[in-house]
Amino acid sequence: QLQASGGGLVQAGGSLRLSCTDSGSTFNRNAFGWFRQAPGKLRELVAAISGGGITNYGDSVKGRFTISKDKERNTVYLQMNSLKPEDSAVYYCNSDPQYFTVLRGAFDEWGQGTQVTVSS
Repeated sequence: QLQASGGGLVQAGGSLRLSCTDSGSTFNRNAFGWFRQAPGKLRELVAAISGGGITNYGDSVKGRFTISKDKERNTVYLQMNSLKPEDSAVYYCNSDPQYFTVLRGAFDEWGQGTQVTVSS
């Protein structure tokens, strides 16, 4: 039900906006999270937003990334600015009615994700 898109190749210092579209009927109630996994590393939480709009960010992206929800488009965005080579990874989105589940990344299933590559 979740489709992540918007990845690509960008130079360091550039910006990208990722989109996560939810075709289900629970968009307004669900919490959403963006996660990323680089080769050889564990998947980590990048940003999360609760059903009520509360947000949390990983320490490495605070001040550079912004997560938002568009209820009319059933889409969650991740605006990524001031990108660094260490931001390169496959980015995934996921959702759950429970915000704590999203913060923990406790999901059994993951979609394909979208590749972000930042060149130096």
